Amino acid sequence: MTDHTEILRTSPIVKASYWFVKPENDFPAVIIDSTLFTHLFCAFADLDSSTYEVTISPAYLCEFSSFTKTVQEKNTNVQTLLSIGGKCADTSVFASMASNTKNRKAFIDSSIDIARKKGFYGLDLAWEYPSNDVEMSNFGKLLKEWREAVVEESDKTNQLPLLLTAAVYYSPHYYGEEYPVQAIADNLDFVNIMAYDFYGPGWSPVTGPPAALYDPSNPSGRSGDSGLSQWLQAKLPAKKAVLGFSYSGWAWTLEDAENNGYDAATDGAAISPDGSITYEKIRNYIVDNGAATFHDPAVVGFYCYFGTTWIGYDDNQSIVSKVRYAKLKGLLGYFSWHVGADYNCGLSRAASIAWDTTELSTGHGNEAAAG
Repeated sequence: MTDHTEILRTSPIVKASYWFVKPENDFPAVIIDSTLFTHLFCAFADLDSSTYEVTISPAYLCEFSSFTKTVQEKNTNVQTLLSIGGKCADTSVFASMASNTKNRKAFIDSSIDIARKKGFYGLDLAWEYPSNDVEMSNFGKLLKEWREAVVEESDKTNQLPLLLTAAVYYSPHYYGEEYPVQAIADNLDFVNIMAYDFYGPGWSPVTGPPAALYDPSNPSGRSGDSGLSQWLQAKLPAKKAVLGFSYSGWAWTLEDAENNGYDAATDGAAISPDGSITYEKIRNYIVDNGAATFHDPAVVGFYCYFGTTWIGYDDNQSIVSKVRYAKLKGLLGYFSWHVGADYNCGLSRAASIAWDTTELSTGHGNEAAAG
């Protein structure tokens, strides 16, 4: 039987990002500097609500089909994965798919088939999120059957097995529901821990650090460090954990321009309908408006404001700190959402360099990471 971890031995670390296909196609795959990555996720494939088979929108079929070939023109070693689902996917369809053996098999068989036909090295499940104990249990069953099918297909075709990954909540505890950590550890090559979107205008009436690595006021509160600690305490191996950060920030409209720190009252989103704004646009906004910028090393994040507009985000310095933290914690690597939101691949370049230059012999994990 083929060892399903064999493919990872050619890349014992993960420097990853998602590439998100959008209708305006303002960041085609050819622009990606794939030399900065070991893995790239092509997002998102869909799940048919009737057949539970994985499908790709006809509008993006060409981009998905050529993705691996395109990014390997600059880096022949980069491994591509097809990501299924995403934030806007109908979670009820995923729940229904995972609810019985027949539906799970339809998903599994079609996912393997489409990955092979489109030249991907693996598959990524972005089910956001299983929301009750039944769904969490079925999530675990799905992962076990997915792994078994991938190994069986590999043995039959004499090909390296497909990588299997999943994007998961920042903590193994999703609003009182527990992820099946043992099933994750046993059947996935790694998980992408989404340590961001802690604050945003759609769910937070006050400003706050969208992707804090630490929360000094409440160490057990929402932060990357708190969530990762919980995953590791739940027995997820560090070498299956990949720390995530976002290349997009969140913008609020302040109620009072003079109250412009954390926990400031707001009147909802700014800049865009939901308040989301890419790092590239944040940079331009700061320059165009002369916005005041602040780096907060205690939480490891940035914010800026101009008038009544307040934006929380990550910049080079905080990204570097998070990457150093991930390496010093012994994690497999890091990932970003998403490469098209970067500014000339600057954040990805800083992240890659930070990983390569961080020495594991310092013995000062948190202290060095927060510096």
